[in-house]
Amino acid sequence: MSTNTELKRELGPLMLWGLGVGYVISGMYFGWNLGLPEGGPYGMLLATVMVTIMYVAFTLSYSELACAIPKAGGVFVYAHRALGPGIGFLGGTAQIVEFVFAPPAIAAAIGAYLNIKFPGVDTLIFAMAAYMIFTGLNIWGVKLSAIFELVVTVLAVIELLIFAGVTAPHFSLESFSQNPLPNGWGGAFAAIPFAIWFYLAIEGLANVAEETHNPQRNISIGFGSAMGTLVMLAFLTFFCAVGVNGWETVVYEPGSTEASDSPLPLAMGHLMGRDTFLFGLLINVGLLGLVASFHGIILVAGRATFEMGRVGYAPRFLGRTLAKRKTPAAALLLNMLVGFGALLSGRTGEIITMAVFGALTLYAVSMISLFALRRKEPDLARPYRAPCYPLIPGIALAFSLVCLVALTYHNPKIALLYSTILCLALGWFYLVVPKETRQRQHTFGDEAP
Repeated sequence: MSTNTELKRELGPLMLWGLGVGYVISGMYFGWNLGLPEGGPYGMLLATVMVTIMYVAFTLSYSELACAIPKAGGVFVYAHRALGPGIGFLGGTAQIVEFVFAPPAIAAAIGAYLNIKFPGVDTLIFAMAAYMIFTGLNIWGVKLSAIFELVVTVLAVIELLIFAGVTAPHFSLESFSQNPLPNGWGGAFAAIPFAIWFYLAIEGLANVAEETHNPQRNISIGFGSAMGTLVMLAFLTFFCAVGVNGWETVVYEPGSTEASDSPLPLAMGHLMGRDTFLFGLLINVGLLGLVASFHGIILVAGRATFEMGRVGYAPRFLGRTLAKRKTPAAALLLNMLVGFGALLSGRTGEIITMAVFGALTLYAVSMISLFALRRKEPDLARPYRAPCYPLIPGIALAFSLVCLVALTYHNPKIALLYSTILCLALGWFYLVVPKETRQRQHTFGDEAP
């Protein structure tokens, strides 16, 4: 392995759209349905509206940071520059928690989808095989990874539109409104992490800024086009799936009380049976939606871990790239091993919640960093500026904090585990990372093109 620490610029606006939608699109295919037992259709809808407002405000604001400081570390880099090494490291750790814990949840869903076609094979085998295949693809090269991501993302979007076209004529407000609030309106707050799953990881676009042609222009285009696509798909999928025969149809297999990781096949199976062409198409192409997010988040997780190693806050070998491929192989392989451990727990809902804790911390820290940089470095070149400043980033910050409080209240054990991870990470930072490394000045962006 070379000691090279540079990444290769390969990505344009179309590739960025494909990555941005691809990171997230698995959230349309599974995960969101786990919020229905908590909030019911009304509570889940309220949670989704709140989360959508947060994400639109967040992406409009986060684009400013990504365009001004186009580096692979994302929030780690922005917070480090704006708020100092300690908060930068904390934000970077939260980012890694999000990006490392999201893939095993998606891998579990990939296993569940394949198990429908091959019931004799354990879902864990499929999940681990997917990890090895797509980690290898990311090690091979970012351009090939991005082309693959674009193709499977387009197919996954088309499949969601086909699903909506088949189910929308059968939408019934009466079916949609069955048992609308099983836990009252308070259930909407418990449903928040699963509503966030509709959009989780869109922020990963910032982490490929260093591999983007003209990032000061193209990153904001990528964020805007991807977010617009995702909002449309989220509401279309939610209404069409739940409105077929009520929310329980897309949560539980017939005769089962265990929540399913494949809600769209459940809705389609109820509507037309499992032996039809369209049901088979949904399984085959829907699997590509999961693959798109799985592969894309593996890509961005590698960049987040890589940046921490590159500056010496994590072991240095994680901050190296392969001499020929210019990809962070060591970071990708370490993330895969952590993902294996999460998969073995078998707790998809809890893994999703852990990823959401990391995401909400990222959103809050990055918005605080935006305010701090506006004050601290008013002359920093900002090719793109957040609209309606400070209102839009203020909305993103407020909603992220409200969601973080609600998430903690409804998931105290996972909140404790997440807090323990952050404390251990800070212990590493202050007790293991050499003082001279912590005090070294990293401007992160002055050298960017």
